[in-house]
Amino acid sequence: MTDLATLSVTEATDAFARGEASAEAMVSACLARIDAHDVKVNSVIRLDRDAALEVAAAQDRARAAGAALGTLSGVPMMHKDMYYRAGRVSTCGSKIRRDFVPSVTATALRRLDAAGAIDMGTLNMAEFAQNPTGHNAHFGDCHNPWNLPYCTGGSSSGSGAGVAARFFAAALGSDTGGSIRLPAGICGVTGIKGTQTRVPRTGVMPLSFSMDNVGPLTRTARDAARIMTVISGSDGIDPTAAPEAVPDYEAALTGDLRGLRIAVPHEWFFDNADDIVMTGFEAALDVLKARGASVDYLACPSLRAIGTYVAVVSRIEGATIHANWMREHAADYAIHLSGRLFGGYAIPGTYYLEALSRRGALLRQFCKEAFSDHDIVATPTLRMRVPTLAETDIDTDAEANWARHMAVSANTRPFNYLGLPTVSIPMGFDDRGLPMGMQLSARPFGEGRALMVADAYQRDTDWHARMPAL
Repeated sequence: MTDLATLSVTEATDAFARGEASAEAMVSACLARIDAHDVKVNSVIRLDRDAALEVAAAQDRARAAGAALGTLSGVPMMHKDMYYRAGRVSTCGSKIRRDFVPSVTATALRRLDAAGAIDMGTLNMAEFAQNPTGHNAHFGDCHNPWNLPYCTGGSSSGSGAGVAARFFAAALGSDTGGSIRLPAGICGVTGIKGTQTRVPRTGVMPLSFSMDNVGPLTRTARDAARIMTVISGSDGIDPTAAPEAVPDYEAALTGDLRGLRIAVPHEWFFDNADDIVMTGFEAALDVLKARGASVDYLACPSLRAIGTYVAVVSRIEGATIHANWMREHAADYAIHLSGRLFGGYAIPGTYYLEALSRRGALLRQFCKEAFSDHDIVATPTLRMRVPTLAETDIDTDAEANWARHMAVSANTRPFNYLGLPTVSIPMGFDDRGLPMGMQLSARPFGEGRALMVADAYQRDTDWHARMPAL
């Protein structure tokens, strides 16, 4: 019999709608898997066991009575512990907010609730969403379920590890420099950040005003498309949320790549890349070509400036958001995070204004370089094999580990500065059995196209369907 905890989002909704599985049984299966294995993975911060079972039982009664079902009815989910739910603690992975109880509920959570998703609690994360590896000095490091000494990617560490471990069907993460795509790529799941402003950020702890994104981590591109359709669109509260109409992203998943043109930039993304990553990436491109896509390697010189400016913006905006806490509670931050924030106060304001003022021009330049004759930009999610937690621990040994720590997010950061929709999907495993990921980026508001390519790839591969043996 199939373990109900292993069902994807669309499999769970279909099973629930057909009466093949109750919502209560699916939630119970996920809870049992968490009880059995999360002591090793450490993906969960708070488990709302009773509340989730109550919601599931209510959904079962409603279905039995013939009530209309939502597009996510019966789906067990958990979320990075920076999505506020009124009346429940939201720690943001920090000591400072260990007891913080918000009075509002995030728009994304409200939309998921309305669609029938069942919220089982909150997930481990990098402190205040500010590291790419999954380390957390306050709640303990999250561990990669494929090989426990290895990092999960961050900052949505519990989201990536938990989806991979089949603790729940999907989770929300956030992405400011790769924090959805990194855990997706490193843990072997699917993750998408939409176009900047595509999903409202109301009720979500901020890191960077200019580059924060809300998005899901899921098993499949189809799962991600369904959730993005639910959570996207302006909400009347977040003034930065884009007013563009939200398409049915799932309807765009045709599998037809005939005539699709893929660009692979020479610059930046392959600097010091590991050979096995390059071999996996070339093999992934071959799968897309077999479905009718063409691939061209081309020059994108704008990437050098983009790689510099993204760090300036995130450092200064993060330091601004944390200014009061840094004055009053500096000792309550992990060493690496207080060091990062202090560094932000030393960057001249003129550099920040330069980085912001050039953003539009560099977006136009990159789009001209990459999208004038192409539909998708493809790159590896990571240039290197997945590192261990010890190899990226900059609190213990910054001098030895700093370069490797920062290299983790080198390939994801440019797309935050550019604001482009980007999805990471599994593209195989390295020689140590750790996942490798491929990024697919599209023009602004081209989420549907990026997801279409991701789904087409997953029709011909099974990397996304494999699960770790915990």
